[in-house]
Amino acid sequence: MRNLFTRSFSDQCNPLTTWKASLCALVFIAVTTCRVRGCTITCDPAAAESEEDRLAREVEDPTAILTQLQFQDLYTPRNFQTSAQTNTIQLRPIIPVEAFSLFPFQQIIRPTLQVKSLARSPSSSTITEFADMELFDLIVSNWPNPKETGFGWGVGPTFVFPTGRDPAAGKHAWEVGPAFGAVYRGIPHLMVGFLFQNPISFAYTNSSATPQSQMQFQPRISYTLGRGWYVKSSDSTWTVNWRHGTSTTIPISLGVGRVWKVSGLQFNPWVTGEWTAYRQYSKITPMHTVRFGLTLLFPDFEL
Repeated sequence: MRNLFTRSFSDQCNPLTTWKASLCALVFIAVTTCRVRGCTITCDPAAAESEEDRLAREVEDPTAILTQLQFQDLYTPRNFQTSAQTNTIQLRPIIPVEAFSLFPFQQIIRPTLQVKSLARSPSSSTITEFADMELFDLIVSNWPNPKETGFGWGVGPTFVFPTGRDPAAGKHAWEVGPAFGAVYRGIPHLMVGFLFQNPISFAYTNSSATPQSQMQFQPRISYTLGRGWYVKSSDSTWTVNWRHGTSTTIPISLGVGRVWKVSGLQFNPWVTGEWTAYRQYSKITPMHTVRFGLTLLFPDFEL
């Protein structure tokens, strides 16, 4: 494995970095000092959960029938092979679709829209571009019964649309491939699962575009603490490009969040720290990233 610590931090202090670091410290202090409410272990974990705790587990479940609108800011103060600080703004609706006569299965449709501040050279300069749009459509299975077994899964297609103009933001390729998600929630408070996708290019918008085939594996683990609080390791995506000599990256993350209910509105603010533990054949790659997220929850809405 290559030495990941090739450069030291800059001695200068960025005010934005200081502000975000302070916010992370405040969230950490809040979660470690809050009193965790006890919960009796039963055969059905949902029977002992409050609505906030139930939603706290479902927000990280890729197979949950829960309508969400996610806003996320990914701030990267340090990257490999550049001195630039980068940022990504992400909008991600999660839309469950009810079963109907012509298609008797529930679906989860999740598009992802991103605007990225990108580095293209070792200098500190950046550009801002729209990234490629991503979308998957999971067909959720009711066998075996998730309420009885705690196990849920879904399978379907994943798509990538070439909306990114710059090569650093998009691949100039139309892509489609398989998607598969699975989760186990049979242990009280605990949710363990994953989301797998592998889009493959089949058409191109630029003559210089190269064929794409990338595995994206996202491990998802969360544990509810009571009163809507939870800790998680579920935001990092491991990527493996299958073409010879192309990049592989394995980041790891740890975060904390809470589901709130105020005047009938349910929302979930959270913060996560991420570190790239392994990389191979990668060029400019995030070393450390802080994710700030806010998710609006609509548990009673379904198309």
